[in-house]
Amino acid sequence: MYFIGVTTGQSSINRVFPLWAERLALGDCALRGMDFPLQAEPERFRTAVDFIKHDPLSLGALVTTHKLAVYQACRDQFDTIEPLSATLGEISSIYKRDGRLHGRSVDPWTSGYALKAFLPPGVWREGAEALILGAGGAGTALAWRLTQDRRDAGGPARIHAADRQQARLDHLQQLHAAWCADVSLECHYVPNPALADRVAGRLPAGSLVVNATGLGKDAPGSPLTDAAVFPEHGVVWEFNYRGKLVFLEQARAQQRARTLKVEDGWIYFLHGWTRVMADVFNREIPTEGLTFDELGRLAAGTR
Repeated sequence: MYFIGVTTGQSSINRVFPLWAERLALGDCALRGMDFPLQAEPERFRTAVDFIKHDPLSLGALVTTHKLAVYQACRDQFDTIEPLSATLGEISSIYKRDGRLHGRSVDPWTSGYALKAFLPPGVWREGAEALILGAGGAGTALAWRLTQDRRDAGGPARIHAADRQQARLDHLQQLHAAWCADVSLECHYVPNPALADRVAGRLPAGSLVVNATGLGKDAPGSPLTDAAVFPEHGVVWEFNYRGKLVFLEQARAQQRARTLKVEDGWIYFLHGWTRVMADVFNREIPTEGLTFDELGRLAAGTR
């Protein structure tokens, strides 16, 4: 199994994978990283996907950071792409079935599992909103998840998306219009963090603020400045769990004064990897219960 990312050697999965493989009885298997810089040439992704597709010992891969790029560069190389993955324009799980290469997005589901684990019940009933900093693959998938939750009477009435690339916001706006959901989406072009501060500062109490930019892990910094003010009684979610997580530090600095619930990306990491491993190894891996809890304990021992 492969791991397509930016700095894959620094991920905890390199220590976790052997423990999980033994617990799940996956047999003789190994995890190998494939590192690509941000804005890598499309041909490099095509070469990697072509290798995975035709190498009989390669079962699949998890894609992080480059989910949009892999879809854009390689979609014609897949025999089957899940409809939702095609709609979102991203691939995070690459796997094989009967000699055919499949691609799908797991983020819409893993973000939902993670939110269920830590989001306070009834958080949206008092008018709380959501701010997603970053409109890439992970941020777009979370917007879809929150939209579906609203359809089921469990999501915010308004979602804000902020990004320094207008093209990403335009893409998300087009997708949102096709979702036909009773959720308002406001897109904010923020070429510098100070502009993102203003969006965060206007949120109602109890709102959710998410760093889905990759800043802190794939590149240094935070989407906000130290002057940003988080919503009182808000929930702050840093998608990452490793690196110099400036955004997480900013939230913790205000945690007591603003009565914040602050969460890093560890639960998201657990769900993301177990979902893709279930695809790659064609195994049933539960998303809750005794087995999932045991996998979490095994992983926690490596942090």
